[in-house]
Amino acid sequence: MGATTQTWSREAVAARILAGEHLIVYNGHLLRIPPSWLEAHPGGTLALLHFVGRDASDEIEAYHLDHTLHIIPRYSIGRVELTDGAWEPLLPPVMSGWVRKRTADGKSSEWFSEATPQRSAVDTPLSPSSQILLVSKDDSSRLAPERATLEPPPTSLSLKLQAQHSQAYKQLHKRIIDAGLYKTPFLTGYGPEVLRYTLLGCISAYAYQHSWFMTSALFLGLMWHQLVFTVHDLGHMGVTHNWAVDRLLSILIADYIGGLSVGWWVENHNIHHIVTNHPSHDPDIEHLPFFAISPVFLTSLWSSYYKRTMWFDRFAQFAVAIQHKLFYLIMAFARFNLYVNSYAFLLKKAFDTRRARGGRWAWGLEILGIAFFWWWFGRVLYGCGSWQMALAYLLVSHAATSPLHVQIVLSHFSMSTADLGPTESFPHRQLRTTTDVICDESIGFIHGGLHLQVTHHLFPRLPRHNLKRASLLVKEFAQEQGLTYAEFGFIDGNAEVIGVLRGVAEQVKLMGKVANVEAKETIEKRLTQKKVA
Repeated sequence: MGATTQTWSREAVAARILAGEHLIVYNGHLLRIPPSWLEAHPGGTLALLHFVGRDASDEIEAYHLDHTLHIIPRYSIGRVELTDGAWEPLLPPVMSGWVRKRTADGKSSEWFSEATPQRSAVDTPLSPSSQILLVSKDDSSRLAPERATLEPPPTSLSLKLQAQHSQAYKQLHKRIIDAGLYKTPFLTGYGPEVLRYTLLGCISAYAYQHSWFMTSALFLGLMWHQLVFTVHDLGHMGVTHNWAVDRLLSILIADYIGGLSVGWWVENHNIHHIVTNHPSHDPDIEHLPFFAISPVFLTSLWSSYYKRTMWFDRFAQFAVAIQHKLFYLIMAFARFNLYVNSYAFLLKKAFDTRRARGGRWAWGLEILGIAFFWWWFGRVLYGCGSWQMALAYLLVSHAATSPLHVQIVLSHFSMSTADLGPTESFPHRQLRTTTDVICDESIGFIHGGLHLQVTHHLFPRLPRHNLKRASLLVKEFAQEQGLTYAEFGFIDGNAEVIGVLRGVAEQVKLMGKVANVEAKETIEKRLTQKKVA
């Protein structure tokens, strides 16, 4: 691996990172990611930035195909010094609000502070001493990160134990591979699904021809709901295991049939998998002004994904105070938010001259796909005969997809959002932040098999139809390592999520009462002062 035999100390690695290099540890080797590849990485730039200075061995092997893993050694610039057989991680600059930006001439890059880090002053389960959250940039004149910036806060985790979890995970991964669980069951897995998609589509078309518009809308929405599961697999390269083929198929389904950008979804979803449930970095839990699943969101955090402050303003205060009551209503129309994110992503990419590998042809196909979708779906709405019926068709078809959105949030909203720092291993983080939704095997198709989220998060490229068998091995692994494998029934899972939302809502109401009391006391004090005067 690599041509050099140089051994890098932790201090030497830190110095090179501060100098602007992107260095990642992989199986004891130090990888230097050149700017050209950082910008062309199919998984997005942020997916790499979150591992600068860290050991990303487990994540790299979980997310990449074999032929890609064979290429990675070319980026090695030597080995790293280990402590008790493990790399003692540095804190990635992006987690402290630091990124590299190109200079005006475009020939080089320089440090840019996009947010201010807030380190926890206490050590509680909600806000551990290891936690760093980002808020809006202050007025300080920092020009570049310092050595202390790369030093993680103290953590209660044992580096040795986390390394043990990592090593056990590698053995588990080998068992998964040896069991043949990466082989896609095209006939037994996707065969019945294709028939299901076709049946739902035909029922929708038949009902539409007979002017049974609400029935047609319902079955069209159910078809969209089911198709999303296949798009999910394709986005993870879990079907043909060929990036170009899987991306092409996913564009045809997601963009042309569903009107959504698979490019946006892949970039968003990769970050969600890498920094699961981190309030400042995971876009899948960043839903202000409508939802806040942790009190930390009430401090107006900065999102490193959306590149904006998630303001807890008056509207957010109002919405979050009743979020547990609005939950299912908002979920019923969550698909409209997917349109907004999809089109914003495609618009941004239109001005991005440094698109990821395959980005140019993929972007063009997506634009054509979105146009095609609104052409055929627009004709469907126009054929409803009146704007009232067209509006009803639009709402019913989109609301029919809502069980998918409810299911996905069940797997994370009720789990820990604490940041345990870069010392935490990949398997420990995924088991801590993810839960399964228990359901009878006969109705597993309703969840698309993705109710087994724990196993999916540990092995994202694993074909969805093999998650059940793999989950048995994961449960053995969790028990052997003393880790918790969380799972709830659908009803209990819903109750857990509503409980979390209600808990934060009550804190918002309490904040409002305190503010009212303080305002009342201030007014009374001023009146008293006037009377005395």
